[in-house]
Amino acid sequence: MPDPLTIASGICAAGALVSSWQLRRRAVRAECEIMHLQAELAAERHAASHDPLTGLPNRRAFYRLAAALLTDAAGQPLIAVVLDVDDFKQINDRYGHAAGDRVLVSVAERLAAFAGDNLVARLGGDEFAGLLATPSVDRRWIEHATRRLCDTLAAPIPLGGLSVRVTASVGLAPVTGPGQLTEALDRADAAMYRAKSLGAARPARQLVDTAHLAEC
Repeated sequence: MPDPLTIASGICAAGALVSSWQLRRRAVRAECEIMHLQAELAAERHAASHDPLTGLPNRRAFYRLAAALLTDAAGQPLIAVVLDVDDFKQINDRYGHAAGDRVLVSVAERLAAFAGDNLVARLGGDEFAGLLATPSVDRRWIEHATRRLCDTLAAPIPLGGLSVRVTASVGLAPVTGPGQLTEALDRADAAMYRAKSLGAARPARQLVDTAHLAEC
């Protein structure tokens, strides 16, 4: 006949194993729940700071990231860029909003590819902005960079069985320090609207803030 103490010890050991297994299972479940919550929080933070259509940083994130870049720039010249797609409403009216969304995504992708590691964002609607590092605040370099950007944006955009070309008005202005970001963006925005008002018939219209460049 089995010893009662042996039986009791076996029962206790089995109970301990079951308890240990249950604790490990609960720990794994709790860890999975924590990871799920962390992923949800990261997704919410990303959604709060990024444009849902293009995936670029939104207006609020742009100002926050730009301020940080200017603080850490250590005197490196930076250029504020403001870009607006010309006659975007006509694209929506003629081809539909899905086509308009595709145009915005294409513009965002091309702007991001042009900027490389530099900051670009969608401010809203068909307006984009960027903060680009430059070797120097040199008018010739800026004009060359602007032409390259405009050529990039002017390439045909496929829309199903057809393709469209869009034009863009671009304004640029140097940023001289962390406290000058808003002022530089205002100058770039004003330059962009002056370019738009010219209505020149070319693949893209651009205007550098030459008055400020002359001061630098």
